[in-house]
Order: sequence, then C-alpha cells, then structure tokens
Amino acid sequence: MNTTQLECFLEVANCLNFSRAAQRLNITQPAVSHQINTLENELGVKLFQRTSKSVRLTQEGHVFIEYAGEILKLSRISINRMRESDRNAPRRLIIGCRNTLELRLLIPALDRFRTIQPEILPAPRLIPFDAMENLLADGSIHLAFAFQRASIAKARYQELCRCQVMCVCAPSHPLAGAGNVTMEALRTTGHIAVYRPPACPPDLFAIQTQAMGVRHPGQILFCDNLETIFPLVAAGYGFALLPDYPNARLPDLCYRPIDGLAPLSFGAVYLPQKKGSAIPALLSLLTPPDKMSSLPG
Repeated sequence: MNTTQLECFLEVANCLNFSRAAQRLNITQPAVSHQINTLENELGVKLFQRTSKSVRLTQEGHVFIEYAGEILKLSRISINRMRESDRNAPRRLIIGCRNTLELRLLIPALDRFRTIQPEILPAPRLIPFDAMENLLADGSIHLAFAFQRASIAKARYQELCRCQVMCVCAPSHPLAGAGNVTMEALRTTGHIAVYRPPACPPDLFAIQTQAMGVRHPGQILFCDNLETIFPLVAAGYGFALLPDYPNARLPDLCYRPIDGLAPLSFGAVYLPQKKGSAIPALLSLLTPPDKMSSLPG
C-alpha cells in the first residue's frame, strides 16, 4: 500500500467519477484505475461498484475512507516532522583521523572553533587510512589528515606543519638519556616497535625500515597500528619512531630527535568546497600564522 493508491481512492470516493478524479490529481484515468485495482487486490475487497454509467462506494469502501484518511494524515505529519528536524539539525563537519594522536592535535583548534562557529558540530572519526579516500570522495567525511606523499588523489592538500620524526621511549630506556639519537644507535639498541602501511605513512615506514637494519626478527615488535605501539614503549619493551604531531605528545614518554632526518610535511586534505564551508575556519585554527597566506578563501 502506498500514498498514491490512497490519494486516488479518496479522490474517486469524493467525486464518484474516475475521469474527474484523474483531472484533479493531474494524472491519466488509466493510472487512477490501476491504482484502485492494485489497492483492492492488496486489501482483498472491492471498494467501488462500477458500471458503464456510475461509480458507487461499497460497504467496505465506506469503512476504508476513515483508515485511508488517517494513514495519509500520519504520512504528511511524518514528512513535515522529518523536514523540520533536518532544517533544525546542526551542520556537521566530519573529520577523518588515522590514529589517536591526530585526534589529540584537534583539541586546541576545536576548543576555539566551538566559540567562533557554534552552529557547526564537529564529528571526528577514527578511520583506517586505506578507507579514507573513498569516504572523502563520497562525502562521508569532509576533512582528513595526511602526510603529503600519502595525500589523497584529487584532494587539495594544505600543509599544517613540518613534522619531525622522533625516537620515543620510556624514561628507563637506554636511548632516553641521549640528546639527539643517531641512526646507528637506533639500529643497534634493543627492540624496535613498528607498524606497517596503510596505517603507517610510507615516509615513516621507510625511516622505520632504516632503523630496523639487520636486526633479528625477534628484536622487532610488529604492531597492528600506532595505538598498540604505546603500551610496549611505555612499559620499556622497546622504542618507536613516531611523528611529533603538534600538541599530541604523550606524558611520561621521552621524545628524542634523530640526527640527519628531514621533517615530513603534514597537513589536511579535502575536496573543493562550496561557499560557506566551515573547513577554512578550522584550517585557520590548525595552521601556524606563517602558513596562513596559502589557505583557501
């Protein structure tokens, strides 16, 4: 049963004439007849007595008028309520993050964003990086973080910072007492915790591979993602090489620079936006002042 059937039934019941009902509904008479026939077949009763000269409601037709009217009324109320709900719903800005450190770097910007654009409701999502491109393309997310060489095809890339890769370890680890750490020290000191693409950006994975050197597999702690690295590092089982995201360092861990490593370009990726998008406002809060001139208008 559908609303078109009910509208045709009520109009014919009102006019007791199929041609006039078709005119009022702005459809053809055969279309009205088809809707009435399918409705009668579904209900298993005849709603009208039809002859070549007249149309009359059956007893079942008289009974069904009340039900049809109530169903249509409820349908219209539901549609209006849903439209009103959609109009009153807050605008959402869906942000794709690959790991919890990217979620942490959002906090200072979102704290300010809340005051300058209170009508926008951010919705951070933790998403495996290999799913990010499809989600961005179909509009399921509006903004994502990425290193430049791993940025998403056809998306705009806005650098937010130059991100240094650091040696991260527990205070009790042998590398914690060093100032800068050499690549040779990384290759020869204890266990290293690593994770693989797509969770690990390609540039970072290349640096991890250098540090693994010729280690025996038993000295390499293979992890599924960034989150599973931290318990091992914090407990002193080994060290890790991780990007030093802004405002995202974890307490109680030591961060040591690595000699000879150039910083990686880290930024936001997004598709071209319509006028009125909230993305430029959020990017302005994430971007250092010296990079503001390259932001989209």
